[in-house]
Amino acid sequence: MKKFIVLYHASSAAAEKMAAASPEDMKKGMEPWMAWAQKCGSGLVDMGTPLGNGQKVTKAGISPSNKDVVGYSVLQAESMEEAVEMLKAHPHLDWVDSCEVEVHECLALPGSDR
Repeated sequence: MKKFIVLYHASSAAAEKMAAASPEDMKKGMEPWMAWAQKCGSGLVDMGTPLGNGQKVTKAGISPSNKDVVGYSVLQAESMEEAVEMLKAHPHLDWVDSCEVEVHECLALPGSDR
């Protein structure tokens, strides 16, 4: 099985909407995520967590990240096509229109057997 990193993208307005939600609304909002997780079964290696306060680190210094990454998950599947299939109709896509899901295959480290 191959591993895949899933990145969830959302605008700052969407993130602010979530931050302003009541605990009850947050719990209700997680119900579709839990249903998706069950549907994935053993293909979902790590549900992940929300992300925030990203920092961009370069040789020139540190600055706030300008990326809109708001969370991650880790999947396992036989192929990219299978991983993408697991992400179709993902609940993140229904949050607000600007939301996106991005998936990357974890590749072997150069010069290693991993």
